[in-house]
Amino acid sequence: MRFTVNRDVFSEAVSFAVKLLPQRPTQPLLSGVLIEADGGEITLSSFDYETSARTNVIAETVEPGRALVSGRLLGEIAQRLPHADVEISLTDTRIQVRCGASSFSLPAMPVEEYPQVPRIDTVSGSVPAEVFATAIAQVSLAASKDDVTPVITGVQFEVSENALTLTATDRYRVATRRIDWQPLGGDTTLTALVPAKVVIEVGKMFGSDGTVEVAIVKDSDRELVAFTGGNKTVTSLLIKGNYPPVGRLFPEFIENYAVINTAELVEAVGRVGLVLEREAALRFSFIEGQVTLEAAGTETAQAVETVDAHLVGDEMIVSLKPQFLLDGLRSTHAEFARIGFTRTENASKPGPVLITSQRSKDEVDEQSFRYLLQPNLLLR
Repeated sequence: MRFTVNRDVFSEAVSFAVKLLPQRPTQPLLSGVLIEADGGEITLSSFDYETSARTNVIAETVEPGRALVSGRLLGEIAQRLPHADVEISLTDTRIQVRCGASSFSLPAMPVEEYPQVPRIDTVSGSVPAEVFATAIAQVSLAASKDDVTPVITGVQFEVSENALTLTATDRYRVATRRIDWQPLGGDTTLTALVPAKVVIEVGKMFGSDGTVEVAIVKDSDRELVAFTGGNKTVTSLLIKGNYPPVGRLFPEFIENYAVINTAELVEAVGRVGLVLEREAALRFSFIEGQVTLEAAGTETAQAVETVDAHLVGDEMIVSLKPQFLLDGLRSTHAEFARIGFTRTENASKPGPVLITSQRSKDEVDEQSFRYLLQPNLLLR
């Protein structure tokens, strides 16, 4: 195997291929990147039996062939190569990397023992890449990081005709976003529970690709999802299990709510929260015209601040964890946020608050993104 490739093109391709490599692979081979040279292009792939990444770029191939090399090491080298064309060749059990005055010799891994990288020939539908990346950023932060309950470490994909809804929860909050979906396959109703760590990287990788094609495959042999944008593809096994019915937690209608300038409330929460101990909650008192933030920290440290607010309905007092609230406010991506209040059977105990976005103080709220938050467990 021997080929020559543009330095920047090669560096970007390697960076993509190694992005999802496991930190501690179960086998040394799974830390490698597979390089395949044939015709006028090269293909770089990584696969650890759960997730895969594959991309192909234009190159001048002198000798076709395949080679397997340490992904992390190749990635670090590729980022630091001088600005000149890169020549890569395989000689016996060594991979030679030459670029300008730099030269590296790396050990090759046994390519014949490397697992078959998944190939997906079908497409279920497509989404606008930039909107998809935004939706992922809004929702994925609510996914659980506790592996004790694997089903809530994922992002639930639900396709219904011309809409794709992404949902995530960690029991304390639920975030959901609906975006346009262009069906390209036979099924118009699909579900897929995708690991959040994969979804987050997909949002970063494909955000500028124009359109992302999504394939959801469920058959007797495998259950996986594939994302393709341009010359790049990522696949992932789906998480097995039933996603909790968090949709039922969202109220159908809210009459009691407050509208607040998002940036002003974010800044106030950041200031008042400085005196709080870890995991402590902020107290919010809503009356017409303003909301008062109160925090009691260690010893005598206290903080109070008021922010302008437009209240519809009854006055309300709620206690919320500041970081969870900030996540929801920042994810609205709007000048104004609507904080809706729900009731419980106990009149003295408020229910979850629903955060949505508004373009102006008097407009109807946007329902494509919804963020439900409560300090107590939402799922029992």
